[in-house]
Amino acid sequence: MAEKQVAENVVLVGKKPAMSYVLACVTQFNNGKNEVVLRARGRAISHAVDVAEIVRNKFLTDVKVKDIKISTEEVEGENGEKMNVSAIEIVLSK
Repeated sequence: MAEKQVAENVVLVGKKPAMSYVLACVTQFNNGKNEVVLRARGRAISHAVDVAEIVRNKFLTDVKVKDIKISTEEVEGENGEKMNVSAIEIVLSK
């Protein structure tokens, strides 16, 4: 299985508490990045939206949502069957 290379300014949202991802985003912006991309799949999509809103409204009020991309990814389940999983990519910029 080929591993995808993840860019430096990408935050992959999963099961951790939202503040972990908020801290990752704020750190990226404080390190000089002008854009941070939040990526999530499946049930983590709502978590990614929460993270984006917390960053925008509570921590860095000058950050705007530049772009939102939604897609469907085909993943292989435990039994080898193919499943469609929704995905979102939220681009935050200063």
